Amino acid sequence: METTATTSFERVRVQQPRAPAGLKALAVFLALGFLFSTLAAGYQKTRTPITLVIDGQARRFYTHQSTVATLLVDAGIVLHSDDVVTPALDTTLEPNMTVRVQRAHPVYLSADGHDVVFYTHVASVEGILQEARVSLGPHDEVQVEAGKARSRSGELAAAESAALDPKPVYVTVRRAVPFILHENGQAKTLYTTASTVGEALHRVGMTFYLADGIRPGLGEFMSPGLHVYVDRSIPVAVQVDGRTLRTRTHREYVGEVLADLGVVLTGQDYTTPTLETPLGEDTTIRVVRVSERFLVEQEPIPFETVWQPDPDLEIDHQRIMQEGARGILERRIRVRYEDGHEVGRGLDGEYVALPPTTKILGYGTKIVVRALDTPSGPVEYWRVLRMLATSYSAGTAGTPKTSRWYGRTATGMQMRHGIVAVDPRVINLRSQVYVPGYGKGIAGDTGGAIKGMRIDLGYDDDNLVLWYRWVDVYLLTPVPPSHQINYRLGF
Repeated sequence: METTATTSFERVRVQQPRAPAGLKALAVFLALGFLFSTLAAGYQKTRTPITLVIDGQARRFYTHQSTVATLLVDAGIVLHSDDVVTPALDTTLEPNMTVRVQRAHPVYLSADGHDVVFYTHVASVEGILQEARVSLGPHDEVQVEAGKARSRSGELAAAESAALDPKPVYVTVRRAVPFILHENGQAKTLYTTASTVGEALHRVGMTFYLADGIRPGLGEFMSPGLHVYVDRSIPVAVQVDGRTLRTRTHREYVGEVLADLGVVLTGQDYTTPTLETPLGEDTTIRVVRVSERFLVEQEPIPFETVWQPDPDLEIDHQRIMQEGARGILERRIRVRYEDGHEVGRGLDGEYVALPPTTKILGYGTKIVVRALDTPSGPVEYWRVLRMLATSYSAGTAGTPKTSRWYGRTATGMQMRHGIVAVDPRVINLRSQVYVPGYGKGIAGDTGGAIKGMRIDLGYDDDNLVLWYRWVDVYLLTPVPPSHQINYRLGF
């Protein structure tokens, strides 16, 4: 069988000898494991599975609560009076029930000289205005604070579809007034929410120079139907190489203006608008310088650690058979810059510059039989384990004397001095052990707390000696078959 354990830099793959099925001791162990797993899972199965959906975000929840209200309290959900909960709070929970909580959004609305605050489940600016019974003219401006986009004349549709966050949102409605703009012999009616002539012209994207004439002045207050006169030449602004060049021109196309200014495009440089675009009033030309370079990034490749049996190494010993080394993965990254600022990067290629070296650890499988002198004579052992020793008797095992199982071990033996409880994964049942200060024992019992390097020394009720210390436990001959030996205890 092969098992794998992974750390942040190492993936460990362990290989150990195969163990054939069908042995009686293995069957007993599997049956006990199934029983303990069933009991442990009982508590988990009594919890009620619930799907809790909050503002469209679902998560699985397991609870012992009985109603929707107590479930929300258990989940730490604090409700507002305008929040919507389905089903009702007093509804009894059923397995796999879906509980939905739709929280209301606080909205602060300022319109037509009035300020109101209310909670709503509406998810758009348009819905908020409808709920507040506020109508908009085609050029009115809606300003949304708390990170939302601002819209004015013609941009309202985008703002109306913006979803609201479940946090305070401030909506301000500004009413637009018409004014007539006279420029280059043409007149057009515009709408604005600005308070002054200068702000109104700025909002429509106009830039003024000393030669331009504006009546009334830029600081005059706007009023409905106001006539604004602008007399100027065609201005052009060119943004290039970190500066802005402003000029006036009678050229027709963007490319002609750049030629007059001596601005040259090279490589992947481009302009907005394009070179063939006709000039309009207050045209701004942006020249974007484009460059690319390549980066090489290195990333370590973790090495694997593999365990292998070593027949020349004594059991319970290990050694490094091959040191591991991380490899190197190199990536070639293409980086694109516009006007000196990175605007994107992408993978141009990658390859393994240096492959990792697997770390090989050997664990001993060599069995050496030795002799140990004891007060009752020499014994032969093939393995020594350092274990935490405790003690018990039939009377301290927790089984009432009226039970027919009183004094019986997991293997069916009668409880007495010389019976020890072990973890079968460590010491095979029915094998013989020797514990200094206790004597010989037969691994004839198991226990819920006897896991890993633990051993429980059995006594008769009338001669119980309390143990709690670390001791050397000698596994006596005969040596079990290799497939019954766990060679990798402790590592």
